[in-house]
Amino acid sequence: MKKAFTLLAAFAVLALGVPQTASAETLRVGMECTYAPFNFKNANGELDGYDVDVAKGVAEIIGADLEFVCQQWDGMIPALLANKFDLVVASMSITDSRLKKMDFSQPYRISVGRLVGKKNAGLNLFDDAGKPIAANFAGVKVGLERASTYASWFEAVLPDAEVALYDDNESLYLDLVNGRTDIIMTNPMKAYLRFLSKDDGAGFEFVSPQVDERKFFGIGVGIGLRQGNDALKGRLNGALKTLTEDGSLEKYALKYFPFAIHNEKWIPVQ
Repeated sequence: MKKAFTLLAAFAVLALGVPQTASAETLRVGMECTYAPFNFKNANGELDGYDVDVAKGVAEIIGADLEFVCQQWDGMIPALLANKFDLVVASMSITDSRLKKMDFSQPYRISVGRLVGKKNAGLNLFDDAGKPIAANFAGVKVGLERASTYASWFEAVLPDAEVALYDDNESLYLDLVNGRTDIIMTNPMKAYLRFLSKDDGAGFEFVSPQVDERKFFGIGVGIGLRQGNDALKGRLNGALKTLTEDGSLEKYALKYFPFAIHNEKWIPVQ
């Protein structure tokens, strides 16, 4: 009798349209987890950084739970395409070459490159128009992160430069300090916070202007996803628009930088 009553009650709930508890959508997010201050593990072993804040902000708006997956940079795109995770929120620049393999949301931060080297080294690597002087790179050892947009830029623009490739950003700085390389190319925001503003970077400075070429660095950094997920992409873009217009992206940036690192106005990019 009790069992029959329970079944009748359950049917009644369905008939009345009482909402049932549904499990939230879970999105798996790939990132390096070693790229401070964008995505890294803090002193408590928790993931932190601008990318992490953006991912959490987007997830809250679209009503999804997140599962973070740590992935080495040069395997990030293959892992996404192999369905190891659903999204890449790892400061990945939107470029034409990457768009042939994957899709991206609208940008959530700008993307440029800049060279760092010793102070007063007498390097004259760029002309007054901001163009590299190829001949002046002769004999200069350049450190670059493997599979990065910076490596692609050097390969195309300065193919004769003496380049050393690194699997992670920390090794890049270590070899610069130890004199194994003369200059490195990296994100200027990262370079300032991680290196130039610290004791180990006291003898170093920017030795180039900002290098901003859409062909290599793209239109900025976006959330990566597999092609064909247009509905999810639309939801991501809607969330990023909200985070831009309500000041959240600026709030996230000011936790790690002395300035905002996104386009202040929401301008959809085709």
